[in-house]
Amino acid sequence: MVNDPNGLSLPHLIAAVITAVIGGGVFTMAGDMAAAGANTGAVLIGWVVCGIGVFCLMMCFYALNKYKPELVGGIYSYARAGFGKYMGFLSAYGYWISALLANVSYTTLLFASIAYFVPVFGEGNNLASVIGASVVVWVCWFLVSRGVKEAASVNILTTIAKLVPLFVAIVAILFSMHFDPAIFMDNFWGEPDGPALWDQVVATVGVSIWIFLGIEGAVAISGRAKYSKDVGRATVTAFIGILCIYLLVSILSMGVMPRAELAELSNPSMAGVLEAVVGPWGAALINLGVALSLLGAMLGYTIISSECPHEAAKQGVFPKVFAKENKKGAPIVTLTVTCLIVQAFLIIILFSEQTYQFFYGVSVSMILIPYFFSTLFLLVCAFKKDGFEGVSRGRLAFYRGIGIVGFLYSIFLIYAGGLTGLMITTILFAPGILLYVYGQKERGEAIMPKTLDKVVTVAILVFFVISIVSIATGAIAVI
Repeated sequence: MVNDPNGLSLPHLIAAVITAVIGGGVFTMAGDMAAAGANTGAVLIGWVVCGIGVFCLMMCFYALNKYKPELVGGIYSYARAGFGKYMGFLSAYGYWISALLANVSYTTLLFASIAYFVPVFGEGNNLASVIGASVVVWVCWFLVSRGVKEAASVNILTTIAKLVPLFVAIVAILFSMHFDPAIFMDNFWGEPDGPALWDQVVATVGVSIWIFLGIEGAVAISGRAKYSKDVGRATVTAFIGILCIYLLVSILSMGVMPRAELAELSNPSMAGVLEAVVGPWGAALINLGVALSLLGAMLGYTIISSECPHEAAKQGVFPKVFAKENKKGAPIVTLTVTCLIVQAFLIIILFSEQTYQFFYGVSVSMILIPYFFSTLFLLVCAFKKDGFEGVSRGRLAFYRGIGIVGFLYSIFLIYAGGLTGLMITTILFAPGILLYVYGQKERGEAIMPKTLDKVVTVAILVFFVISIVSIATGAIAVI
């Protein structure tokens, strides 16, 4: 059991998870689901699927943290322990890129919300927005470089600030008598010529997994926890609170206006919903809440995205330089490289038509591989009783069931991401292979000794070529 008297306490860990999970998604999910053609019935079914799936994912991380406490670094550690060094690298790399792409998506929504007060920022992807976003990115760099614990303390303040507009919106809809059961029922199954129910459910789950991204956040920084046992507690506590908030927001929005009108709302869609309930001050409050929420989420993801490759480097997978820390104990190299990559994507935004939804979709696609490896590792451990020695038969059966459902859910999420998501994912994974090869040569170790390693690499490269050709011919659009 890892204990560090100078590490992050339980409140810090809970705040880290809530800050990482509740970003901009909660403020846009009603509009995103409606725009995907999902009606109330499909949304409710989707929430059942997502609730069970995310709960099982969360419990997988909880179980692994509890019964394999020696594996610090979370997602990376599980993949390596179960399937070897190369799979561990791919997991760490995928998690890293996912986290930094989440920050890229947050910047566009952040300045789109600020544009409500300062119109010069437009839709969050113009020159003024990129300049403003760059300032925020490097302020986050400064805070994290001063020490992870100090940055996490700032997270607690932003977490409290972001929850206030959410609770105001929920209370306002409940007590202003603007929730119309007739509208809710009209929205229930929607238009007869709309998308098939299955497609609506898949679209709903695709949005919902994005707004739960980061549920493993406490596990990802488990090496910084004061008490290892607090990691699981923080994850469970945060999940229950976040799920309640999401359910209320999505369900109540469906009773305020028809689905078609929800679909037409600009980001953040909750601003339009609350404006319909209480007037212009509601939109102002939500846009302010979005700004505060995203500032905290960007700080949280800066911490997480710098920790994962840092832990991987300390355990001999990423190049040695990624393990370097400054005098404050902050992972200065991974922190700097992460912020530079985010900066590069901000420049790309200037020449791209893609904004918030595109980048969060790619972020989700990248994290599905680490989720897949983590759930599969729990399955292997539970059935082999590796770390589960002495666990009662009933509890062991529970964790085996959790592992099965979590594993199947991770596969379903890959399916829900579609072929385009898979192609874009391989484009981003391909450069990681070069990074891994460099690290192995640096240590004088065999590059890919296992047959599985070679097969996975060939698959990535084949899909990489197909994806590049598809982009060049216009079959899929990236920018």
